[in-house]
Amino acid sequence: MNVSRESYEVIVVGGGHAGIEAALAASRLGKNTLLITMSINALGRASCNPAIGGLAKGHLVREIDALGGEMAKATDATGIQFKMLNRSKGRAVWSPRAQIDKHAYSAYMASVCNAQPGLTLFEDEAIKALTNQTGTTITGVTTMNGSQFSCKTLILTNGTFLNGLIHIGDKQFSAGRIGESASIGLTESLVELGFETGRLKTGTPARVRRDSIDFSKTILQTGDANPEPFSFSTTNFAPPNEACYITKTNPETHDIINGSLEFSPLFSGVIQGVGPRYCPSIEDKVVRFSDKSSHQLFLEPEWSNGDQIYVNGFSSSLPEDVQLASLRTVPGLEQVEFIRPGYAIEYDFFPPSQLKASLETKRIHGLFFAGQINGTSGYEEAAGQGLIAGINACLLLDQKEAFVLGRQEAYLGVLIDDLITKDTDEPYRMFTSRAEYRLLLRYDNAHFRLAEKGFQLGLVSEEFHNWVTKEKGLARKAESTFDSTYIKPDIINTLIHAQAPVKESQSISNLLRRPHVSIDMLKSLFPDWIKALSPTLLNLIATNTKYRGYIDREKLQVERLSKHQKMPIPETVDYSDMTAISFEARQKLQRIRPETIGQASRISGVSPADVSILIILLRKNVSRETT
Repeated sequence: MNVSRESYEVIVVGGGHAGIEAALAASRLGKNTLLITMSINALGRASCNPAIGGLAKGHLVREIDALGGEMAKATDATGIQFKMLNRSKGRAVWSPRAQIDKHAYSAYMASVCNAQPGLTLFEDEAIKALTNQTGTTITGVTTMNGSQFSCKTLILTNGTFLNGLIHIGDKQFSAGRIGESASIGLTESLVELGFETGRLKTGTPARVRRDSIDFSKTILQTGDANPEPFSFSTTNFAPPNEACYITKTNPETHDIINGSLEFSPLFSGVIQGVGPRYCPSIEDKVVRFSDKSSHQLFLEPEWSNGDQIYVNGFSSSLPEDVQLASLRTVPGLEQVEFIRPGYAIEYDFFPPSQLKASLETKRIHGLFFAGQINGTSGYEEAAGQGLIAGINACLLLDQKEAFVLGRQEAYLGVLIDDLITKDTDEPYRMFTSRAEYRLLLRYDNAHFRLAEKGFQLGLVSEEFHNWVTKEKGLARKAESTFDSTYIKPDIINTLIHAQAPVKESQSISNLLRRPHVSIDMLKSLFPDWIKALSPTLLNLIATNTKYRGYIDREKLQVERLSKHQKMPIPETVDYSDMTAISFEARQKLQRIRPETIGQASRISGVSPADVSILIILLRKNVSRETT
């Protein structure tokens, strides 16, 4: 037995998307960091869909990049198709998405981690968190093979591995992912320390042989002709544009599935964990949306020129023969052959109301949770949490204030605030609809919002920070020029072909605010220095100008709400004595123990009246203590 007893400032458990960002952030901030993973070959593995980004998730990846994370760079380096989603809708909800070569992505992340100074990789399974005698401070971790490492901070990013159980029809077996062992012991260790745990479920579709598909019966789907990179630092971007394909289920498909529900562990009651509402299995979709005669499926390559296709939209835990029979009713898949059937997996998670906004646990000093252990789904949500946890572990070691993003500052702020204030009864997935200030939190301005913070933390280079500062200055100057430059009516009428001719001179800004006027239509009016700006920056300037009234309104809302949002709540508050507050609110406040009035106001079951009374009572307590 090889017993190690080294000491580290930061230990990260888990080599998935959360673990990688946490470990890279900690080591880049100068901390001696250990990453413990069950398989170094599986670092950064895209275990489900071979894609990064998507609706709202693309915003998260951009924010991770602006703060100095790695996911966007990895995506640009290994992507095989890039597409901007929601182009038919407002700019606030445009979201980038990329198909990736999952083998190349994992290899990229492994290379970055191996080359990172201050980061040590160790292949083993963590089975026990170690604390001081009072159980209040983290001191280390024990592994299955007998190694014991001491640390000052510990970040757990265990994904779906905690007591993972895979379901395929009536077959169940212990695993963290197909072909990989589950992690046994760590949940029990945390429960002994007083943590509350729960059970969730997720699933993945079948992987099929490319040469068994008749693509002539499907619809070709390619990426954008002029794609945008994910990372703000990516230059000379010319990625491949590999094809995906669309097909649909039909009534025959649904009949087979409906006739086999008794064999589904989801419907027979075998699966106890709650699955994601917004990414349901095909059997769940067929039952829940019985009025629909078809459901769209996307056939996506898992790596460049690969022979393995991911059937996006057909997640299932039905028996393998039922999955195959139902898929063979789908156009193009009549002769399809499996490489691997779909499956469901149940796993342990820890309700994130047990966390502070820093992602440090409230119960144990120095212990952080990030990723699916907190009840989230998705690579992007995990990576964002990992980055924030890694940053805050370092700040804790340096005895500095935690790094907490507000809901008005970033989707990352919305994500973490939702997790710690709302009940997690199903896997959490980020959507643009979850953000109140979508116009302020666009994908295109993530660097303007967050690069300064990343620079102050020490994760963003001076070169990148200087570039962002210059871009900000150019944007402000261009917007001011648009405000002050007036165009004569005859020129306007020639350019924009308005239904009713314009009779008075108007500023470029006012012209841009017209519904059907684009920046390209007005480009001939710009001074040469504005014409020379990059198309990306020009589009950002145009968006700021076109929606300025709405943007200013959102900023005003933020200012009005900020008065009480950051008001701290002492850790020692006893809500049970606050009888003027509703009983339900007292229960929720006592259990979740929010850190600020803003967090308290977003807890389900805590009414605005409860919040108002809480503010009054807290002020009375402060007044008593100061007299």
